[in-house]
Amino acid sequence: EEQDVDSGGGSVQAGGSLRLSCPGSGFIGNDDEQGWYRQAPGKPCELVSVINIAGDPYYADAVKGRATISFDNSKNTVNLQINNLNFDDTAAYYCATGHLIRYRSVYEPACRGQGTQVTVSS
Repeated sequence: EEQDVDSGGGSVQAGGSLRLSCPGSGFIGNDDEQGWYRQAPGKPCELVSVINIAGDPYYADAVKGRATISFDNSKNTVNLQINNLNFDDTAAYYCATGHLIRYRSVYEPACRGQGTQVTVSS
């Protein structure tokens, strides 16, 4: 079961899939990247996945093998799909744009403001 999680957040069953979309930021330089951070209660703000202008993706170990990040040029969005969800995926997810984000595996400022809450349930 795949579920689109928009800015309102949502609940997904364990073992299911979610897809997050973020408006494209308009890359300028080769080192510009866009992607997602997430923060679970009591845990640090951690990088999930990013992609650069060349389409080169990066995935954190926690989602590697389960996640796919991509551009949707027709909608000017960056999309992240995570399959086979588990309870550790429960978190607030935040869009992020910046220079070489992939080297910031933990970055508290990225998880400020209103994120998209995703709750994985049994």
